[in-house]
Amino acid sequence: MEGGGPDWPTPAAASVGAVATTGTRELIAQAVARLQDEVPALKQVKLVARLELRARGGDAPIWRVEVPGPKIGRDPAADARIDVSVARSHFNELATDGRLKHWADAYEHGHVRVSGDAAVMKLLGNVIQRQLARR
Repeated sequence: MEGGGPDWPTPAAASVGAVATTGTRELIAQAVARLQDEVPALKQVKLVARLELRARGGDAPIWRVEVPGPKIGRDPAADARIDVSVARSHFNELATDGRLKHWADAYEHGHVRVSGDAAVMKLLGNVIQRQLARR
């Protein structure tokens, strides 16, 4: 994501004011809604994810994200089937301007890390790959 790409928003293009005034919960909901809109099959998935938003200084708030819904809360998400870890700055960009392709690129470049139940990860990966192939 550094320096942007042909269709990737640069950090300067991110609306910093909107990110600052919008709460984290709303950003997470926006990201979930945007991904579900691009990949309609994800709307049917029942899943709890543990979302870690890494920040400088070692602070890494943990969020529990349950879909469908989404139901979002500040919780350690002990019942999560997958763990998603992303730097807060990258998450802000992806949540506000990112499309499915941008999320996939961020995953491939290690900006978004996903771990957890292998079957769930395989299912989600297959659904996302099929959607990307349709474009």
